[in-house]
Amino acid sequence: MANDDLGRTLRRLRRLASLTQEELAERSDVSVDVIRQLEQRRKHSARLPTLHALANGLGVELTTLLGDPPAVSATGENDGPRFVAVRRAIMPALWGPEPKPPEPGFSLDALRERIAEGWTQYHAAEFDTVVKALPDLISDARAAAASSNDDDRGAGFAALGKALQLAGHVAVRMGKTDLALISLERAIEAAGRSSDALLRPMVVNSVAWTYQRQGRLRDALSIALHAADDTKDCGHTSTADGLKVWGALTMSAATSAARGNDYERAAALMAQAEREAARVGKLPEGSDSRMVSVFSPSSVRIERVRLAVQYGRPEEALELAAGMRLSKDTPPSWRTWLLLDVARAHTDLGNAAEAVKSLESLRRVAPTWMQHHTLAVAIVRDLWSLPNHPAGLRPLAEFLGVAA
Repeated sequence: MANDDLGRTLRRLRRLASLTQEELAERSDVSVDVIRQLEQRRKHSARLPTLHALANGLGVELTTLLGDPPAVSATGENDGPRFVAVRRAIMPALWGPEPKPPEPGFSLDALRERIAEGWTQYHAAEFDTVVKALPDLISDARAAAASSNDDDRGAGFAALGKALQLAGHVAVRMGKTDLALISLERAIEAAGRSSDALLRPMVVNSVAWTYQRQGRLRDALSIALHAADDTKDCGHTSTADGLKVWGALTMSAATSAARGNDYERAAALMAQAEREAARVGKLPEGSDSRMVSVFSPSSVRIERVRLAVQYGRPEEALELAAGMRLSKDTPPSWRTWLLLDVARAHTDLGNAAEAVKSLESLRRVAPTWMQHHTLAVAIVRDLWSLPNHPAGLRPLAEFLGVAA
C-alpha cells in the first residue's frame, strides 16, 4: 500500500513503544533497512504481510498503523464547527451555567430511543449523522440528570453515561483518542451516579478499547479483566445483560493479550468466552440490545476469526469462518468486519479471486462502512498491485479510489 503518512506513523508508534528500529525489526521479523526507509520516507509503500508484521511487532491494530480515515485530522486543529460542538458538549466551558432540569413534556423514553438510534448509526459507520446529533443528546441528558426526582435523576445519569460513551467511540474513530478518554472518564462518573449497575463496566470496556488503540495493551488487559471479575463477583452474570457485559470484557482482554503476543492466553480467554456465550440464549431476554454490550456465540466466533487473521493464521481464520451462521442480534458492523477479515485471510494466502468475492459482498451490504475503513482500501490496493487482476477487482478499485 502507498501512504504518505505511513513512515511518520510508524516512527511515532515505535517511539511510543520505546523500541529502537533494530528492536522492532527483531520483534516483527521485518528488516531494519525496510523500517529505516519507511521512517525516512524514502520508501512510501509496503505489502499487507509487511504491515501486519509491523503492527504485530508494535502491538497495535493494523488500522492504527494505516492512520486516520481520509480527511480526518487527528490534531483537532482543523475541526469543523460540528466537531467543535461535540467537544463543547463533552467539556463544557469553565464557569458556564449549570444544567437546568428538563422542560415539561420532556420524555426520558424518547431520549433513550434517540441515544439507541445513535448507536445504530455508529455501527453503520454513519459518523457524520452521529456527530451532528451528539451535542443535543449530551445536552438533553445533562438536563435529565439535573431532575429533582431521584428516579428520573438516576435514569438521566444513565442516559448521560451512554451518550458520553457514544461520543467517546466516535472520537476514537476520528483518531482523537485523548478526547475519547476524557469523554469516557466522564461517562464513568455519570455511570456511578446512575440507576444502571452495568453501565460502568460497559464504559470500562470502551476505555480498554481506547487503550488498545493507543498501544497501552497492559493497561487495556488489566482493566478489562478487573471489570469482568467485578461483574461476575457481583452476580450480574446470572442475567442476559450481565453475561453480555462480562463476555465483551473477556473478549477485549483476549484481544489485548493477543496483541501483546500472548496468543495462548488469548485463546484460553476466547475459549472461556465461547463456553459462556452458549448461556446467553437460555437466560431471560434483557433490555434493548442496542444499549448493551455485544456478546453471543456469533460474536465470539467473529472475534476468533479476527484474532486469527491478525496474528498470521489465515488458514485457521477461514476454517472458523466456514459455514458460520450468524444470530439475528449480530450487529451489522460485526458482520461487515467478518467479511473484511475473510478477505484479509484470502489475500494473505494469495487467493485473490476469493478475496474479491468477500469484498464484493462487503460493498453490497456496507458501502459507506467500506469506504471509511483504511484497511479495506489497503487490501484492494494490495490486490491491485498484482500483475493479474481477478474479475470484479476494477469496480472495487474505482469505488475506493485505488485505480489509477
